[in-house]
Amino acid sequence: MTVATVSLETLADRYDLRVPRYTSYPTAPHFGPDVSAETYGAWLAALEPGTPLSLYFHIPFCDSMCWFCGCYTKVVQRYEPVRAYLDVLAAEIDLVASALRGRFGARHLHWGGGSPTLLRPDDWLALTEHLRDRFDIAPGAELAVELDPRDATEDYVRALAAAGVSRVSIGVQDFDARVQAAIGRHQPFDVVERVCAWLRAHGIEDINLDLMYGLPHQTCAGVTAMVDTAHHLAPSRLALFGYAHVPWMKSHQRLIDETALPGAADRLVQFRAAADRLMALGYRAIGLDHFARPDDALARAARTGRLRRNFQGYTADDAAVLLGFGASAIGSLPVGYVQNTAPLRDYAEAVGTGRLPIARGFALGAEDRLRGEVIEQLMCQLDVDVPAVCRCHGFPADMLAAETASLGPLAADGLVTLSDGRVTITRIGQPFVRLAAAAFDAYLPSGRARHSRAV
Repeated sequence: MTVATVSLETLADRYDLRVPRYTSYPTAPHFGPDVSAETYGAWLAALEPGTPLSLYFHIPFCDSMCWFCGCYTKVVQRYEPVRAYLDVLAAEIDLVASALRGRFGARHLHWGGGSPTLLRPDDWLALTEHLRDRFDIAPGAELAVELDPRDATEDYVRALAAAGVSRVSIGVQDFDARVQAAIGRHQPFDVVERVCAWLRAHGIEDINLDLMYGLPHQTCAGVTAMVDTAHHLAPSRLALFGYAHVPWMKSHQRLIDETALPGAADRLVQFRAAADRLMALGYRAIGLDHFARPDDALARAARTGRLRRNFQGYTADDAAVLLGFGASAIGSLPVGYVQNTAPLRDYAEAVGTGRLPIARGFALGAEDRLRGEVIEQLMCQLDVDVPAVCRCHGFPADMLAAETASLGPLAADGLVTLSDGRVTITRIGQPFVRLAAAAFDAYLPSGRARHSRAV
């Protein structure tokens, strides 16, 4: 096949489509009420004792709303709602632990939000102590926390270290004051630098920085400078997320001036400039939008084919079971997905009456698992031998031949290469990997409007 020479601007315009981020397959818009609390209870009871677990805890509170945010969170000015929520969270932990057959171990734990930084130091210690009462936290387990540097204190960092936290992800977005003003998040560089110093002083060496492109007033030169500034903080990992502007889903995003947002072509140029700079600085490109030092666990997982993708993004965690705790949290088991109810009142009411607070989910079939593995390999390794995966799942080698063939236009534009059913994402195609994955998504036509832009 002859590959055309196509400009980045043309590619951006041609493929400016809406597709999922594929942190699961099927994706959350396709979850439904057929999976109930009773279903989840049966799934938990069926897990073999000794199955390693990963645990996720959602803290759905912030003290201010960042205009770009796409997470489920509530703004609070008092600590009482947070304190009450933690009591419910502890009760949900008890419900889940009681539904399991025996005592299970956990080797990856992640706190997200919202902002877990709102938790008081003594509550951090109490929550992790409660977890250790109900689960065996494996020696060397990774405990990771998302942190807002604007609210963090050294006492808070000290409590994280005492609780065993080993990795922290810091939300940065951009260091430029004009960009920060346009997204409602004032965060000077020295605030982030100070928190990084506290973390290292208390023994937390693994620091992730979350950066964004596609924000108001960002430029190619600006995102390159953003990367250089982030590198000064010596993170072990960086994420380079494309801003998802979905004001029909997140009404607070209407506060952002849409006329200041870069177009599709500018977004693609920004990503390429930032990614090139990160690799020039010695970071390894991981999947769609992550970069890591060569000695980081994520880079090692990518090199050895063990990189995985879940609701927290890319991970070196290979546990087959992820249990989600808290309002709106999503869990993943070999048989399917579950999601907790989001309204805080409904969540507290369910747990208070002794019910698992499940609102919806999805029971996986054999074809779902097949397509899910193809999509995950594309998203993680940027490469998949489709016929081999089909045979591994007990399907004919040509089961997904039509879907593979549908990637012909992407191949003609140099975004993928196709060879005997093998799909490989090219360097220029890296930002478009979600489009290649979408070719194997049997549910996408009914949910396309709910997703973010591909670039």
